[in-house]
Amino acid sequence: MARNLTLEEAAEQLNKITGGGTDASLLSAWESGRKRTGIRNRAGLCTLYGHSSAILFAHQDGLDRVSALEATGTEVVVRVLARYTDLVAAMAEVVAGAREQLVVTGSRSREGVYLAAIEKVVAEQPDLVHYRVLYGPPRHRALTDHLVRLLKLRDPLERRNGVKTLHIGMVESPSAMERFFVASESSAVVPLPSFHGAEGFDCGVLLGREAAVGLVQHGREACASARQVGTMEAVQALPLRQGGR
Repeated sequence: MARNLTLEEAAEQLNKITGGGTDASLLSAWESGRKRTGIRNRAGLCTLYGHSSAILFAHQDGLDRVSALEATGTEVVVRVLARYTDLVAAMAEVVAGAREQLVVTGSRSREGVYLAAIEKVVAEQPDLVHYRVLYGPPRHRALTDHLVRLLKLRDPLERRNGVKTLHIGMVESPSAMERFFVASESSAVVPLPSFHGAEGFDCGVLLGREAAVGLVQHGREACASARQVGTMEAVQALPLRQGGR
């Protein structure tokens, strides 16, 4: 209000500072304290508004404030997924239930049922905003082929209702740890190392809404800071990481 900006105008100016992809709804969630602001966006907002972090984010950082996620405690874990079949089924369920946002991270996906579920929901839900965050080049040809099919379903440059609805980004820093999860606005699955042996990530946890909202934000920020791979040529030029097939 002091700057005489609408939420949309403030988000646009913030993105010019940070190079990110903040929109009006996310900015509103930061203002209300429903979501916490990441380090890069905090610095950008301090620059935009000319105030310190202590002033702008006291409502997020107050010691007497308990977040909705903290308040849920272990109730945020809906189910432990101890078998690979359960893990894949739960991941596909999260995808099928997405209506507003869908975040998928990692460069190792190759399960056909899961990838097909993503393509199906992208095709059937035109207003769904999908973020795919790669950590280095794909490990398997099946993932590259999946990205190509996504680009055939949607043009990343097209904006539906003013919103870009397909974001494909690759984190290139060799020091960045690869993340594995799928999250919608209402649920999420995080794969875990196997409970049965030293190989693979064939177990996981199904998480409820409060954790899912945080993971969506995590993925959005990761995608905004990644190198955008938004054309057919860029995807097809990605090398297949050694050992992939």
